[in-house]
Amino acid sequence: MFRYYVVLLTAAMLSAPVHAERRPVLDQIDLPHPYYFREMYLPQLTSGPSSLAWAPDSAELIYSMSGSLWRQKMGATDAFQLTAASGAAYDYQPDWSADGRWVVYSSYRGDAVELWLLDLKSGASRPLTSNGAVNVEPRFSPDGTRLAFVSTQYHRRFHIFTGDLVDGKLANVKRLTGEYKSGLPRYYYSAYDHEISPVWSRDGRDIVFVSNRNHLYGTGGFWRIASNVAATGTGGAAVGEPGSADAAQEFHYEETNWKARPDVSPDGSRLVYSSYLGRSWHNLWVMPATGGDAFPVGYGDWDQTNPRWSPDGTRIAFISNQQGNTHIDIERIPGGDIQTVNIGDRHYRSAMGRLHLDVKDREGRAASARISVTDAAGRFYAPANAWVHADDGFDRNQRTAEAHYFHTHGDEWVDVPAGIVSVEILHGLERKFERRRVEISAGLAAELAVNIDEGTWIVPGPGHWVSADVHVHMNYGGEYRNTPAHLAEQARAENLGIVDSLIVNKEQRFPDIAYSGLRQDQASLPTALVVHGQEYHTSYWGHLGLLDISGGVILPGYVGYPNTAAASLNPMNADIADIAHARGALVGYVHPFDDYPEPIAKPHEALTSELPVDVALGKVDYMEILGFSDHRSTAHVWYQLLNLGFRIPAAGGTDAMANFASLRGPVGMNRVYVRTPEGEISQAQWLDGLKQGRSFATNGPLLGLALGGAGIGDELKFDRAQREIKFTVSLRSIAPVDHLELVCNGLVVKSFAVRAPIDHGDFSGSIGLSTSGWCVARASSDQSRYPVLDNYVYATTSPVYVTIAGRAPRSPEDARYFAAWIDRVTEATSAYPDWNNPGEKHDVLERLARAKAVFIGLQ
Repeated sequence: MFRYYVVLLTAAMLSAPVHAERRPVLDQIDLPHPYYFREMYLPQLTSGPSSLAWAPDSAELIYSMSGSLWRQKMGATDAFQLTAASGAAYDYQPDWSADGRWVVYSSYRGDAVELWLLDLKSGASRPLTSNGAVNVEPRFSPDGTRLAFVSTQYHRRFHIFTGDLVDGKLANVKRLTGEYKSGLPRYYYSAYDHEISPVWSRDGRDIVFVSNRNHLYGTGGFWRIASNVAATGTGGAAVGEPGSADAAQEFHYEETNWKARPDVSPDGSRLVYSSYLGRSWHNLWVMPATGGDAFPVGYGDWDQTNPRWSPDGTRIAFISNQQGNTHIDIERIPGGDIQTVNIGDRHYRSAMGRLHLDVKDREGRAASARISVTDAAGRFYAPANAWVHADDGFDRNQRTAEAHYFHTHGDEWVDVPAGIVSVEILHGLERKFERRRVEISAGLAAELAVNIDEGTWIVPGPGHWVSADVHVHMNYGGEYRNTPAHLAEQARAENLGIVDSLIVNKEQRFPDIAYSGLRQDQASLPTALVVHGQEYHTSYWGHLGLLDISGGVILPGYVGYPNTAAASLNPMNADIADIAHARGALVGYVHPFDDYPEPIAKPHEALTSELPVDVALGKVDYMEILGFSDHRSTAHVWYQLLNLGFRIPAAGGTDAMANFASLRGPVGMNRVYVRTPEGEISQAQWLDGLKQGRSFATNGPLLGLALGGAGIGDELKFDRAQREIKFTVSLRSIAPVDHLELVCNGLVVKSFAVRAPIDHGDFSGSIGLSTSGWCVARASSDQSRYPVLDNYVYATTSPVYVTIAGRAPRSPEDARYFAAWIDRVTEATSAYPDWNNPGEKHDVLERLARAKAVFIGLQ
């Protein structure tokens, strides 16, 4: 994938530039691909437990749940709230001191994560750090006098620190690990090594942690370092220098993925940790504390994470998502029997009431929606069993924290504080965004009824339109465990007709491999189909979406992985497209560009995307114009291909990891509407409509376009140039747009939002066309605009094509651009070292040359 949050301000053919005010959550961390470590490593807000700690006598647990710390005795069901931070703050990752007095935890507040200390005797909490960084995974030393934790305070990267706990304050904070820049060709991880997940040896002399030093893939192996050293410099220091990376020793390696989090047994002999070794899910494994061969003590097609050994050594408590949401399981060692902690009555620290949500349609039947409930301070609340989701970024000028939400069907009960709460209701893009205020009285219930059919509108273009998100991953290493039935419920709440669930690898795993070859899932709902496909995942040539592919996933699912048997660049994406087409799939390029490629202006910049090659060779059925990329940059390239006569439909795919707690939008945030025949939703008819270009892609605005009586995807043919062709452009949007335009052959020929942002309108007029080409309608904003959880609002139709006097479109400048593009790809590919044999390299370079010849012929 590409860096998502860089917005390119370029090219006259694009509409007004975007103000880059929306930034990622906790963007003070300087690591690539934040959507991975943010979800898989940093604590997340969930309605169920997310992390835990044992009491020194093994008789109680303290755990994080719903953003607060809770205390519960073993064998009891009552849970007692220990922290209730004011404002939009959420508490996580407790650790209990051996003397039973203190609990240290990480608290997300004020756009940072700081360490706090809870005095269990007084019930008061105080901050331990205030460095504005991300400080997580605090652990007491066995004697309770010191802390180890991970912080980004040094160069905005994850390193381990220690400090002394003196009279409830943190003193003498020192960086334990040095910083080392690796020369390995990492893609998903920083060139700089990281150190995470510290845990003390039982004698307090050493700290065990996880680091990716010397490793290309994953978060690394298991290391040990003396706890009394302090870092004095960066990597490259002499072996044995105190605090340098070389002072630590690796004692066990396997590929980990942020969630290993080792814990030492009370007798100091063993480590329990979470691993996916040879599997697609994280389960519990145990190995000798000094290293050796590991074996599993947990099994299942679900995650078992955050393990903690009871101080008496008889049990391991951990977080499980076996039922979808998170809960606490406790396994007896030895024995293996597992019991789930039953959380019953919740006893709050402050006065609470209850909100009863009742969501129905006009016929009085239970209906679905996306809901957000916040108090006056902006803190979020959800039903006890709801999957909580959070936006992955936000505009600090518009709000103080990211938006949270949950999906519901029918009625829900939510515990909320006394006072005024705000309830936001959204049901896709065909209903107005609604915000209601409800007054809550302590100890009482308040009712809120929602008619989901009120405030709705239809797609403004003629015909029957069905929406789909062509790029969703059902499971991808997130907090939750998703299923097709639950994915269908997510789609129904978002008023999304079809979910294309793309099976894909995450490191060594294919979490959804069990659904390979099933295509339309039997758990589909009449109004929300789940269809299994594949994302072909090579970061050299570019990622492909393979929609509705039969015969199972194509393996291996990637090429160009250095130091593996898939290091070669063969097969090309063109080969994969041929295999997928033979299996009945549609093939498209997904999340194409975050920056506009400039092969002529910047000839020395690396460029490896195969997109124009495959377009020239007739392999591409669609492009995600809206996706996990910059929509304007992608549209710029798309326009240039259209200018050369290539007919490529516009699609929309969110790249939503639908089992994440912190994700880039819900399913359907980026979607594509396709005109289909009336009746029940049919995947076959929908795919045919997409291939024919009867589509528009959007993250909010609904568009209609008619030109000379032709609709989206149709073709107009004239014998001569036309001075006057009538058009209509229509808009209905959940968020206002700053620009609504008719674009022909890459140029804006009509603008309709000229005085102020608009959210609806119907416009008509006429234009003249003298050359063959295309026209689209598009809408956009200059910045993020809630409730669209994207960098900015954007929508575009696929083209209406125009042919005059039988001539093909012609654009020599664009042809030269793509020929230069392929030159840059050829240069990089010629220098690539890891081929299985010379014949592979020859075949790849020959195909690149053949594609370039197509563009040379178009000049």
